[in-house]
Amino acid sequence: MKTLFTLVFITISTLGFSQKELKSFQIFNQEGKKVSYEKMIEQLAKNQVILFGELHNNSMAHWFELQVTKSIFAIDPKLTLGAEMFEADAQLILSEYLNGKIKSEHLESEGKVWKNYKTDYAPLVNFAKDNQLAFIATNIPRRYANLVFREGLEGLTTLDAQSKNYIAPQPIKVDLELPGYKSMMESMGGHMAGASVENLAKSQASKDATMAWFINKNLNNHFIHYNGSYHSNNFDGIFWHLKNYNSSITIGSINVVEQENVNDLEEQYLKSASFIIVVPSDMTKTY
Repeated sequence: MKTLFTLVFITISTLGFSQKELKSFQIFNQEGKKVSYEKMIEQLAKNQVILFGELHNNSMAHWFELQVTKSIFAIDPKLTLGAEMFEADAQLILSEYLNGKIKSEHLESEGKVWKNYKTDYAPLVNFAKDNQLAFIATNIPRRYANLVFREGLEGLTTLDAQSKNYIAPQPIKVDLELPGYKSMMESMGGHMAGASVENLAKSQASKDATMAWFINKNLNNHFIHYNGSYHSNNFDGIFWHLKNYNSSITIGSINVVEQENVNDLEEQYLKSASFIIVVPSDMTKTY
């Protein structure tokens, strides 16, 4: 047995690392200082809203979403959950599932769930169901985001009253000088006509504004919102729109990033969120 252990140790050492060096994550505050998970939760819980910026296909990001939810639930058992991954017009179906009126296969077939729902989002929805928590479908229906892309925000004004129930109130405020939107337009500038580039950013803004609207509308105690990190990074996107709807609201954010080395935060991620969770770049992907 001792010989086997020695062989394994030599093999690991030969590969250039030891068990002590293997780390699956490291948490940093926005200034790049390492913090504990417990400290992060303590600070996040001081806010009304927690924007969890995920990498959609990263298994560690989804595991962290569930752990953060459990930790905040232990502090506030009346918290509300919400997600980009559910469009506002699917709220009835989502609520019917949470209330035990329909089966999971009905939610999956009729609720426009994402392809990685079963592995990545079902645990969050089922946590809400098991603990009788509200789960809000916050995103603008994709057909309306596409309408903005084609016709600009003016296209939303042509919708009927019932359709507008699933969108942030008109007119939606947009600042195309915000870093996130500006970067999007610059990155696509060489591939699209100028007007379409602006409409692409406005389409993104219609998502951010609608998610912010439904978060604020359903704000009670704590609200945890799951979204792609690009919707909340740099205190932009959803964060900016939330402040427009409610200037006194307190918001904490998380950004999950991938790095080859998790021990030191790369400069590009400094101040991207209240807390940055670094996971290995070779972490298992869910799709």
